[in-house]
Amino acid sequence: MSGLVTYDAKDPDTSFPPIEPLRPPAGAPNVLTVLIDDCGFGASSAFGGPLATPTAERLAARRLKDKRFHTTALCSPSRQALLTGRNHHAVGMGAITELATSAPGYSSVRPDKAAPLAATLRLNGYSTGQFGKCHEVPVWETSPMGPFRQWPTGSGFEYFYGFIGGETNQYYPALYDGTTPVEPPKTPAQGYHLTEDMTDKAISWVRQQKALMPDKPFFMYYAPGATHAPHQAPPEWIARYRGRFDAGWDALREETFAQLPQPAEPSAVQGLRRHGSPVRGAPGPDGVRLRRRGPGQGRDDHPLHRREQGRGRTRRRHSTDDVLSGRDL
Repeated sequence: MSGLVTYDAKDPDTSFPPIEPLRPPAGAPNVLTVLIDDCGFGASSAFGGPLATPTAERLAARRLKDKRFHTTALCSPSRQALLTGRNHHAVGMGAITELATSAPGYSSVRPDKAAPLAATLRLNGYSTGQFGKCHEVPVWETSPMGPFRQWPTGSGFEYFYGFIGGETNQYYPALYDGTTPVEPPKTPAQGYHLTEDMTDKAISWVRQQKALMPDKPFFMYYAPGATHAPHQAPPEWIARYRGRFDAGWDALREETFAQLPQPAEPSAVQGLRRHGSPVRGAPGPDGVRLRRRGPGQGRDDHPLHRREQGRGRTRRRHSTDDVLSGRDL
């Protein structure tokens, strides 16, 4: 603080520094995270699949393309892992919210010590918005009366437009604007579909954000409910792929596998299988031996628990705070 500061409002020499809005460091990027629901790694044309994704192909050609990406193979756990950067058990999401229990790691309640990514970015000067599906809210907190602690607006997002839960009707969705229930802007007869609606909202949000705060970057989490049940693709999209899958699943699988980018064999981590599953007794990257859990084996052999050998005794060490990224399968 510069200048003379006194407690006398009549002192003409008293001065105070200007109020400056919070902004991240210069050059901080805009961030767009897109989560595709229930979509396999081999579905997108960017990875050799049959579904045309030209924009993803262009991005993949210029940026890093993950070939050994981690997934929990479940909806809510993958999402909470992605949004917090933590192991899904560490944030209470060992299963989908509808299967929550009071067992540690399965309550669906995010602990206070696990700050969501959106909250961290917002506190560092980002505009934050979420569009589409939110499946991280405990089932007893999903009504319009809340509580809203784990809703997007309680998890660091300043704006939310979408639905709460695992699925919704794409033509008659249970929509929320923030925490307020809203009706779709038009009917299916007028051409309504949720994916198009939430895309329009996302574009409008970015335009408004850049018009009013051009020096402030944004973080957008875009998670459509499409490709998850109920499968309700618009007729014009069905027409585009008519006949594409007539050869059957087996033929499509072989075609996709032939075009998939081949991951490089691991070099830094020796003794691990190609898809990242630890081989029994193989040393991990930190020298700790990893063991796979098989039929009849105890909890200590689960990959989430490492066993350290030393001085004639075995000590179990939890590894539930390991950082990972998540994606649905």
